[in-house]
Amino acid sequence: MTSFLGAAPDSEGAQRLYDEDIERDGYVMNLSRAWAHAPELRTGVTALVERAAEGAGLTFRQRGVLISAMASTLGDSYCALAWGTRLAGEVGADAAAAVIAGDDGGLDPTDAALAHWARQVARDPNGTTAADVDALRAAGLDDAQILAVTLFVAMRLAFASVNDAIGARPDAELAARAPAEVGAAVDFGRSAEG
Repeated sequence: MTSFLGAAPDSEGAQRLYDEDIERDGYVMNLSRAWAHAPELRTGVTALVERAAEGAGLTFRQRGVLISAMASTLGDSYCALAWGTRLAGEVGADAAAAVIAGDDGGLDPTDAALAHWARQVARDPNGTTAADVDALRAAGLDDAQILAVTLFVAMRLAFASVNDAIGARPDAELAARAPAEVGAAVDFGRSAEG
């Protein structure tokens, strides 16, 4: 079972999701099979996430830092495996696994500030303080970027929460591609398929 949902009906939108996965990853992801019930919702979420990332000026590495930190705080194995693996390609497997484990010692000060912020937003958004925002400013972000980063994290948190709630399991292919260090760090959430 790839999720708690049944098979989605065939549609152009569903096929588009599947084709995008095959082009990017070589297989259809379990989360795409679930979102194929309402592909326009997935498209809308993805578009907003992309706009927020662009507004924040996030690099691919910074996206990996934010999502890996957020996903591990949430306990979401799917995004932690996917983005931990991508982050490993940018900073190395040990540093990526450390971010998943909550240790930002291998990151530069800006990335460490982003990881701290992502965890705070995921853990307790009402617990943020002016000092947390000042740390982002000290790391070089302006207020518009801080808002965009926060929206990026919140939308990725929403996306992961939907995937988790409907039972989307990490793909066997995803788990197989993860560096051993990343796979070992992801000791939470749903187990990978297979």
